[in-house]
Amino acid sequence: MPEPIKKLPPNAKGQVRYRFVVDVGVDPETGKRKQLRRTFDTLKEAKVAYARITSKRHEGTFVPPSKITVNEWLDRWLEMKAEDLEPTTIYNYQVTLDRVRGKLGNLRLQELTEDHVVGWMRWALQGGRVRGVKAGMGLGVTSVDMSLARLKDALNRAVTRGLVTVNVASEVHIPLKARKAERKTKAVVQPWNASEVGAFVAVMKVDRLYAPLLLSLMGLRPAEVCGLRWSDIDLHAGTLTIANTRTMMGNRTVVEKDTKSMAGERVLPLPSLVREALKAFRATQAVERLTAGEGYEGAGYVLVDELGAALNARQLRVRAYKIMDENGLRRVRLYDARASCLTYLANNGVPDHLLAMWAGHTNVKTTKKWYVKPDVADLLPAAEAWGGLAGGV
Repeated sequence: MPEPIKKLPPNAKGQVRYRFVVDVGVDPETGKRKQLRRTFDTLKEAKVAYARITSKRHEGTFVPPSKITVNEWLDRWLEMKAEDLEPTTIYNYQVTLDRVRGKLGNLRLQELTEDHVVGWMRWALQGGRVRGVKAGMGLGVTSVDMSLARLKDALNRAVTRGLVTVNVASEVHIPLKARKAERKTKAVVQPWNASEVGAFVAVMKVDRLYAPLLLSLMGLRPAEVCGLRWSDIDLHAGTLTIANTRTMMGNRTVVEKDTKSMAGERVLPLPSLVREALKAFRATQAVERLTAGEGYEGAGYVLVDELGAALNARQLRVRAYKIMDENGLRRVRLYDARASCLTYLANNGVPDHLLAMWAGHTNVKTTKKWYVKPDVADLLPAAEAWGGLAGGV
């Protein structure tokens, strides 16, 4: 067997050096065989390095040196993820990773350490906002959590592809003290209760978009309301089919696609109030079509303006806020109408499997964790039941 370490002829300065070339596997990107060449000043250094590399190679733990940066790897990782994710999801991934890139992106991937990630996390919590009127202030715990999660995903893939040996971010997490501190200072906006929903319905009856807003109160996602077409509604049978969405990407670009998940594609019965409102809205649109003549767009969606052009989620949200403000109602996110609906249904005995189906979730645990949010009034039956435990004293 030939000697792996070669003695090189003296260079111009008369120095004798030692070199070896070792096979380190196959490049996962190109499929070609990879070799590593190393040169040392002494035979002893060369032997130590050769033994270390070949031992790790046989163990399957050797990672060849690479100059790829964190930014370059994130770009490649996002390209791979794009094959399996919706454009809107990839956009959200890009936004969350942009928070990481400024501080860590120019580091070589193999030089990234846990201390780097911890340092970024602490900076993000204390002053991670770089744009807008809040520049210099800390990012919220949820935002930092999301960025950490995406970074961990990307580094896990880097380990799988043999670019690094370990995921240095795997054990990094937001300290409990930081989470508690945010809870003390961050105002939590509770979704509307039943009486607040009733007040909103009462004042919006005269609004042109009464029917689409009722669909939001029915628990549909804003993107589902925007994507709903008249062809998806059977007013005679009293049902609607949710199979299409129109969502916002970056609050500017509208993306039309199918439902968020397989469970999101569902058929719901129409409550009589919503059914009648949709009938009236369809009649209104028929009059608007006649009035506009050739200027009517006729996109086929339920949520359109007076000329038949489709409206987006931002426009629906603005209209809802205007109604709230003009009538002195507590302002909540339009998306939280979904939580109001699902909380009410849960409190009124709708079985778990039907609650999940109504929400468009595969698992009712998702529905209950994120959308069922009872308030103190909802707990009154529990307080009354407790009276029996105390013997009515």
